[in-house]
Amino acid sequence: FRDVAIGLLHAHNKGVLHCDLKPANVLLDQDGKPRLGDFGQSRLSHEQLPALGTLFYMAPEQADLNAIPDARWDVYALGALLYSMLTGRPPYCSAQREEQFSDTGELRERLAAYRAMIAASPPPSEHRRVAGVDRLLAEIIDRCLAKSPERRFPNVQAVLEALRARAARRALRPLIVLGAIGPALLLAVVLWFAWVGFRTTLRQSDAALTARAVQSNAFAAQYVARTAANELERRFEAVERVSRSRSLRELLAAARAKESFESLARQLNAPSLAAAEAERLAEEFRNHPDRKAIQELFDELIPDEMRPDGEEASSWFVCDARGISTARVPEGSTIGRPFGWRSYFHGGLRDEDPSWRPPPGHQLSKPHLSAVFRSQATGRWIVAISAPIYEDREGTNFLGVVAMTVEVGRLLALRQGERQFAALIDGRPADHQGLVLQHPLYDRLLAAEGRVPDRFRSRCVEMEQLPLEPSAPSAAHYRDPLADDPDGEDFDRRWIAQAAPIVVRGEPSGWMVVVQEDHQAAIGATISRLRRQLIVHGIAAFALVITLLWGLWA
Repeated sequence: FRDVAIGLLHAHNKGVLHCDLKPANVLLDQDGKPRLGDFGQSRLSHEQLPALGTLFYMAPEQADLNAIPDARWDVYALGALLYSMLTGRPPYCSAQREEQFSDTGELRERLAAYRAMIAASPPPSEHRRVAGVDRLLAEIIDRCLAKSPERRFPNVQAVLEALRARAARRALRPLIVLGAIGPALLLAVVLWFAWVGFRTTLRQSDAALTARAVQSNAFAAQYVARTAANELERRFEAVERVSRSRSLRELLAAARAKESFESLARQLNAPSLAAAEAERLAEEFRNHPDRKAIQELFDELIPDEMRPDGEEASSWFVCDARGISTARVPEGSTIGRPFGWRSYFHGGLRDEDPSWRPPPGHQLSKPHLSAVFRSQATGRWIVAISAPIYEDREGTNFLGVVAMTVEVGRLLALRQGERQFAALIDGRPADHQGLVLQHPLYDRLLAAEGRVPDRFRSRCVEMEQLPLEPSAPSAAHYRDPLADDPDGEDFDRRWIAQAAPIVVRGEPSGWMVVVQEDHQAAIGATISRLRRQLIVHGIAAFALVITLLWGLWA
């Protein structure tokens, strides 16, 4: 094709316009080189006579009997020739159009129809789908075949210059590739190290933020544990003050010395007592004058700030030396019943069977935090804080115990929320070690159903899983012990947690405070934001590099 264009350029340089360039007018010599033939329609560049070419190779403005020869006619024909070489047929050509033009008898009508057909048709584009035709070659063909002569190459020389520029550009491609591979490899290495560095930094940031959150939760857990210990200490002191009351000790000793009172207590303590007989004796016991005197005094001894009508306490009660409930605030049907089997009376870690009676000398000897038991009304866990009552300050002649009960949830001071909250665990080595005493789910169920379901009476956590130290594996990946409950779906996530023991009067109480913080809320959002920013910047940088390389290649 280049040889054809060069031959056409030589003709133009001699002042000859071919005016009918098409495949049939390109001949091959004995060396296989193309030669231009059939100059029957050619015109000298200064001639004014029209010259008709061949349909589909002829420029639209040439198809006019009044047209003046123009070098751009040959430019159009040159583009049509190249288009035909690539696609197998000239532009705008189809069997239907060939038949249409052959049926048009009048020459002027045929030429007018040809011009109208080109004007109404979209620019030819089939050559762009031919394999190997790059953007530059397609643009050269498009410009040669422009419908308006003003938009075509002005002459064949310009076409050859465009072809030479394209060839030079293609010759540079290997150098461009070599020039691109080096920077691309360098960029890839830099990106790889940047990615590895970012991943490392991300992990280190996650670890640092997690460690800081764990440390913060450790401080929070210690604060809540100290607050709970202070609340317990206040109640221990209140119970001890009442237990040391001289008036109360005198009334209990006096009642014990009376046979009528002692006989009732002895009978009520019988393990095999029938229910009806027990109720009759309890009623007689409740109405006994000495018991009423104890009840009246006991009610007066309770500190105002610790009365059961507030949040400090649920109830107060006194049991005699056998464990018979003697006085209670508020008064209730439990007066006259034996409770020597309760841990707040005998001082053990667990409650015994209700038929069990403590042997002589087997009773409380110092202030005690009882085993927990469930409220019959709400299902929440309750604990009793009890102290022994002795006839004298030397601790001789045991007279009974005084105790107060409180809902364990009242002891936690940390504001509860979905992001961070405190749970209370009973870690004492009893029947249900690791029992979850207080949890936000209990509050939620109590508000919704009016009671904590019975299925939580034995819900425990493995003590080994409690993060007592910041370095514990569970500190950064704590699983909530109620996460697998049907109502605990909101707690089934990753938690950062830290536990702290509640120490009262220098001795561990056996209770543990666990402060939990949602990992996503604490640091996950920050890490996710960093990761998203990296991905966005990485995609933008990659797209920019690809665009630059594509621009250089194309």
